[in-house]
Amino acid sequence: MLETLMNLVREHAGSTVNNNPAVPAGQSENVMQTVASSILGGLGQQAQGGGLGNIISMITNGGQNVQQSPVTQGVQQNVEQNLMQKLGISPQVAMSIASAVVPIVLSKLMSKAADPNDKSVDANSMLGAATGQQGTDWMGMASAAMADGKLDMSDLMRVFSGQKGQPAQGNQPSSGGGLGDMLGGLFGK
Repeated sequence: MLETLMNLVREHAGSTVNNNPAVPAGQSENVMQTVASSILGGLGQQAQGGGLGNIISMITNGGQNVQQSPVTQGVQQNVEQNLMQKLGISPQVAMSIASAVVPIVLSKLMSKAADPNDKSVDANSMLGAATGQQGTDWMGMASAAMADGKLDMSDLMRVFSGQKGQPAQGNQPSSGGGLGDMLGGLFGK
């Protein structure tokens, strides 16, 4: 997945980075690598910070409406911060690169993840990388939760609070595992 992400960044950041006089000569590749790793890191921050439902929605919508997503804004901020901190790029230039590259790369990445014919990015692997929970059938669980045609936090909590990602049955309390434990760990449960 990282290779696909890097290819998307190179494809869509090339002119923004290579033709930018504010990017030091010879630093273009470092900028693009920082952007790619920061996008992946930003997705992880968003997933673990309560934005998992938004990421799943971005995938199920095939990358449409990415610009309006709070995930995109959070990922852009992560890219900006890393460009400034790691490469010493000015805030204005970091913002211009992030705002030009992140929405289109996320849109293309989510579209690839939603396309069953595109084997370069698998939605479950992408969500596994973002959450640190590899091997989980995230999209299967999300589909089960979307009985009403939309995915919201109550659906996610209901589905992911079951043991090892299995939905809790009826009104039985969850015995742990899945997203419930991950979120509990974040909030000191």
